Amino acid sequence: MPRNVPLRKSLLARLLVTSMLIAVCSIVATAWLAVQTTTRAIQQEQGQILSDDAMIHDTLTGYAAGHRAWDGVQPTIDRLARATGRRVALTDQDRHVLADSAPKGPELPPRAFAVIDALRTDTPLQGQSGTQPVSRIDPRAVGPYRLPAAEHALLTQFAGKVLTCLRDEGWVGKVADSPSGRPTVQVSRDGQTKLDEYAYDDCGLAGLSRPTATEQRALTGLDTLVNACLARQGSTVAGYVTLSSDFTWGKGFKEPSDYQVLQDCIDASRREQLRTFVAPAAQLFVSDTGAGAGRPRFDLSRANTTRIAGVTGLVLLLTVIVTALIATRLVRPLRALTDAAQEPIERHTRVPVTTSDETGFLAAAFNDLSERRERTETQRKAMVSDIAHELRTPLTNIRGWLEVAKDGIVVPDQRLLSSLHDEALLLQHIIDDLQDLASADAGTLRLHPEPVRLGDLLQQVTDANRAHAQVAGVSIAGSVEGDPQLSADPVRLRQALGNLVSNALRHTPAGGSVSLHAHRTGEMVTIDVTDTGSGIAPADLANIFDRFWRVEKSRSRRTGGSGLGLAIVRQLAQAHGGTVTARSVPGESTVFTLRLPSHPVMEAADGVAGGPASAGRVPGDAAVPRRRFGRDRSRDRRRAH
Repeated sequence: MPRNVPLRKSLLARLLVTSMLIAVCSIVATAWLAVQTTTRAIQQEQGQILSDDAMIHDTLTGYAAGHRAWDGVQPTIDRLARATGRRVALTDQDRHVLADSAPKGPELPPRAFAVIDALRTDTPLQGQSGTQPVSRIDPRAVGPYRLPAAEHALLTQFAGKVLTCLRDEGWVGKVADSPSGRPTVQVSRDGQTKLDEYAYDDCGLAGLSRPTATEQRALTGLDTLVNACLARQGSTVAGYVTLSSDFTWGKGFKEPSDYQVLQDCIDASRREQLRTFVAPAAQLFVSDTGAGAGRPRFDLSRANTTRIAGVTGLVLLLTVIVTALIATRLVRPLRALTDAAQEPIERHTRVPVTTSDETGFLAAAFNDLSERRERTETQRKAMVSDIAHELRTPLTNIRGWLEVAKDGIVVPDQRLLSSLHDEALLLQHIIDDLQDLASADAGTLRLHPEPVRLGDLLQQVTDANRAHAQVAGVSIAGSVEGDPQLSADPVRLRQALGNLVSNALRHTPAGGSVSLHAHRTGEMVTIDVTDTGSGIAPADLANIFDRFWRVEKSRSRRTGGSGLGLAIVRQLAQAHGGTVTARSVPGESTVFTLRLPSHPVMEAADGVAGGPASAGRVPGDAAVPRRRFGRDRSRDRRRAH
């Protein structure tokens, strides 16, 4: 495996690219959000300003249309200033202040915001398209056309009757007063607002539109002014114009020029007639208050753009530097781990743990793995040496006797054949034990659980080892507390207990005793094998279940077996879902405790139990051929008995 990682696959490069992408996306998103928010705020502010300006202009124009002078406008100016938060001021044409919401504020701007003139508005406030006249006189400037109370009451009563008549015809509407106080009927039907000729004739709308005495006097005066104006212009219709209540007259004009002259005279005459009834023209000044006059506003000027670009570049630079420092610190232990992993297995290289984060945990786990690998290698070498030693002794004996028999030195009598048979049994015993351990490691150790009565099981184990105990001068006995039962493989369980009893008899001197005791503890069944032998040192208790481990290091046959019996007991206990432990008082006694569940978790009566290879098997899944299992089964029964 190459040690130099390509730059495009380097963790450092990936961290840098990732951090830069995150930084760029964050900056772009922040800038976009700021621009959108600022733009929306500016648009809203501009819209509000335009709305406020229009409201100020309309309010003051209405005031001018209804008052002959500006003397009482100061309360209105103050109210407008409070409502909009802006400074509002009025001056005459010579810039003499008429009213000001901030009289002690800074000087007024050099140019006026607008001119307030009810007789000459900035945009057409009334009129219609086509041939209808368009006037720039504010409709609220009514002057002599304002109806007195009596006429207003009479017209209102008449308008109510007209509305009742129209409602009978299916129209829906209401009565509303115009600025002069004249009531008008506003109706609609099926989306239509224009009344037909029948409604005008039968419901009396024509009578409602006739001028009152007050309006007629004002219209007569206006006709006089218009005809005088036409006479000055040399118009051929001078002296013949009579205006209606809507200030129109459409008779006798064939040339557009004549119509325009008439319209100009009507507008000029109306202004002349209303001039004494409205306030004179005034200049309007609208500006920010003192607190907001100097308020800075954000704009995307070249200076601001340069400032944004500089801050963005600085953020990117800091992001790269910080990421490089962090990534280097993260990559350094990873590279050390890579170098250590690439070292030969026999070196068992360790990596120094320099951090307490995930990388440090990884380094510690690697060191632990290296230590376990070293221990496993040591155990493997020791196990190979132990297996060779255990197999060498019986094979050497068999070879030696066969060679002397072949040379004719010894006659192959019954005693020699019995000795060779014993050595062959010993060799077969070692091989069988190794095969059991290999099956347990591979997950192919077969169990055949069935109901087992512990009283009968302990009696069988005691009877099977009684002859051996009598030869060794050791008493052996079994006892059961109550009548505990469990589901287990009786052959394998007798094998485990036989190994424990055999080990106890081997280490118990003459005159001692070995006892088996079984009882139930909750959902567990406990079997104790106690001896009064030499005991086990506390330092050796942790190793007694290791393979080929023996207290007596010389591995003499007179002091012990092959060192596989207790290892097989542990494997069989784990296969049943139980445990085996040992406690000892050196020079007094040793107790091996086998704990098994009453109903162990096993796959089936013909299932497989053991190591991790058995995980996930389905019930009845056979790991070895059935014919071979038959031989193993008969062998296990011979060993158990």
